[in-house]
Amino acid sequence: MHNDLVAALDIGGTKIAGALVDDSGKILVRAQRPTPAREDGETVMRAVASVLGELCGSPRWLDVTAVGIGSAGPVDASAGTVSPVNVPGWRGFPLVDRVRTVTGGLPVELVGDGVAMTAAEHWQGAARGYDNALCMVVSTGVGGGLVLGGRLHPGPTGNAGHIGHISVDLDGDLCPCGARGCVERIASGPNIARRALEDGWRPGEDGDSTAAAVAAAAAAGDPVAVASFERAAQALAAGIAATATLVEIRIAVIGGGVAGAGEVLFAPLRRALHDYARLSFVRDLAVAPALTGTDAGLLGAAAAVSPGPRGQAAATAAG
Repeated sequence: MHNDLVAALDIGGTKIAGALVDDSGKILVRAQRPTPAREDGETVMRAVASVLGELCGSPRWLDVTAVGIGSAGPVDASAGTVSPVNVPGWRGFPLVDRVRTVTGGLPVELVGDGVAMTAAEHWQGAARGYDNALCMVVSTGVGGGLVLGGRLHPGPTGNAGHIGHISVDLDGDLCPCGARGCVERIASGPNIARRALEDGWRPGEDGDSTAAAVAAAAAAGDPVAVASFERAAQALAAGIAATATLVEIRIAVIGGGVAGAGEVLFAPLRRALHDYARLSFVRDLAVAPALTGTDAGLLGAAAAVSPGPRGQAAATAAG
């Protein structure tokens, strides 16, 4: 029986998920709330506290030794603060201190959601066995993390690999981060749906206008839906190729809700990557869907503080 558990939080623009995770990576208890992303910072924090409160109500909480947080970014791991682009009420929000208070003083480690996903994928997912990899979360936003030389490379503040805010369209739309033409502004789920709607795509009778509905329409051959995903794939390919050219990654792993579109996304992505990754040392770059699924953020957050193989794999992310 595993005695020591880690409480993990996965905080994004859509949901706040929590879990109790053992050393083998098994999730024993779950809790989740919608993210009140357009509300003030204290309202968002109350949702976090509600998730933690549900976890605290489990009899297994007595075995929890630490809390790991994977949050939408930017984050500042050194200061323990978060400023998610998609949660405007949190700017320099002292999340680590607040979570420490809610949990009675437990040790808390913070990483960006892209780094968390990377920790999970490098430990037991599609990036396993690769010494140099880029792992991406393509969902409400677009985040990422790097493995270089066999180790996670989060950077001084925990944001290295944040590919979503590489500009791939110099005269493109203004991004909430303040720049123009960011990968996220083109390839995130809401922006895929926005572009499709602007270009004339219309939802079905159920009224679903999400990226998942656009993906279903694209799979059925709707040309506007197909074009929106092709544009997203082009933006992702440009960002991936730029990253590969800089640091010679050998694989790009893509997870998050948009990756659930399958070949609707991956087929045009591979074609576009062939066009952008032209230099000899990046031509053989592999692209693969993530394997850890919707639990990647939770597993990666736990990896930042957990002993054993996960903790060793994510030691740099926590540091």
